[in-house]
Amino acid sequence: MHLDHSTTYPERHSASAVRADGSRRALRVGLGGPVGSGKTATVAALCRALRDRLSLAVVTNDIYTREDAAFLLREAVLPPERITAVETGACPHTAIRDDISANLEAVEDLEDEVGPLDLVLVESGGDNLTATFSKGLVDEQIFVIDVAGGDDIPRKGGPGVSTADLLIVNKTDLAPFVGSDLEGMARDARQQRGELPVSFQSLRGEPGVEPVADWVRARLADWTGAADAPRPEPERAAAHAGHQA
Repeated sequence: MHLDHSTTYPERHSASAVRADGSRRALRVGLGGPVGSGKTATVAALCRALRDRLSLAVVTNDIYTREDAAFLLREAVLPPERITAVETGACPHTAIRDDISANLEAVEDLEDEVGPLDLVLVESGGDNLTATFSKGLVDEQIFVIDVAGGDDIPRKGGPGVSTADLLIVNKTDLAPFVGSDLEGMARDARQQRGELPVSFQSLRGEPGVEPVADWVRARLADWTGAADAPRPEPERAAAHAGHQA
């Protein structure tokens, strides 16, 4: 059990890629977005794309049930011991941003029980456009919207759309049937996000989740490099700090 997290949630969990025992901890990627946008389907697809070469696990969040975890278990995307669920009992963003203790405990228990892990995916319960993850919980954030929710969603913005490390516009195969303008969504997303990446995705055809999987692999490569970088000896670090002063 890991219950020693202060109420201020310092960013120690994202500031270092190294665990207390000196081993590299897993990269933690959060997936948020509105109800029905395809978060769980994206998590399932990522597990299938990454599980052969990476050691990964999943934490799902639902308010009163464990439906998302049950779906992943039925789909057998990972061994059962690598999938766990958090019942938030409140608004989904509370457990990923305001009181992250239950999610932190779930992530750390997975690392203790089935680790070492390369990657942990933390899926939020369905929320609104303001949903973001605490930097004390995840290292990278993905926000998932879908074309059936309206092609004005990127234009509306909000922290999830505007600031997530990756925005997924999902279910593009439905655009002709719901009257969504994909070019307009791309334009609006660029205006909201600047240089931050956007991935238009349909899981019903090629390339499916692969562009997002490539993005995750690139983030993991950066993370691994940060963890494996040599750390200066204390004496040299102190001397360097004095020189900089």
